Amino acid sequence: MTNTATNTAIRTARVKIPNGDLQIDAYLAEPQGEGNFNAVIVVQEIFGVNIHIREVTERLAKKGYVAIAPAIFQRIAPGFEAGYKSEDIQLGRKYKEQTKADEILSDIQATIAYLKTLPNVNGDRIGSIGFCFGGHIVYLAATLSDIKATASFYGGGIANSTPGGGVPTITHTPDIKGTVYAFFGTQDAGIPQEQTEQIEAELEKHQIPHQVFRYEADHGFFCNHRGSYNPEAAADAWIKVKELFQQLQ
Repeated sequence: MTNTATNTAIRTARVKIPNGDLQIDAYLAEPQGEGNFNAVIVVQEIFGVNIHIREVTERLAKKGYVAIAPAIFQRIAPGFEAGYKSEDIQLGRKYKEQTKADEILSDIQATIAYLKTLPNVNGDRIGSIGFCFGGHIVYLAATLSDIKATASFYGGGIANSTPGGGVPTITHTPDIKGTVYAFFGTQDAGIPQEQTEQIEAELEKHQIPHQVFRYEADHGFFCNHRGSYNPEAAADAWIKVKELFQQLQ
């Protein structure tokens, strides 16, 4: 069930996602009232579950999804949340470099399991959306069997790295289970055009349902709290995101 025509009333909460001995902080936003809703996992940038990520989570809930944003740095820096100053970027990058792909996937799988315990969630219809480092993570998490639709925003390093080291995330493209929409800015110096073309070619090669969108914009163009915010690109990308998640129905 989704509500894409109008904004619905929502409720929000801070929750804990159990994963063995680890308790993962998360921000949950969901439609008020009873229902059986599709769910979306929102994956942070390097800045933690900050105001931007919480706002995206709420926007999705207003469209009729149960949305949840787990703290990807829970193992490294519990409670970390930052803005977009240079010192924030340096600290966020430091934490990002300490993450490991297997631990991240474990935490995403735990988030899926948590969603399935909620009485208002359709556990067969789960999507994900991620930004920056989160854009990389959701591409990796698209290999999980429960993820049916993935929106990856300016995910750096997909073509040539993976969290914690090892073969690049792009090599897992054949294992992707659902549809992928990837969003890039042509002015993003951190993600060369040849890398976006390589990602698109791999998705095509392995016949993964996908679309790749490129905007004349810089890194972080979807975030209205960043100087690189591009309202036109962000508005168009949001239309595409809603289109993607309608496929969860």
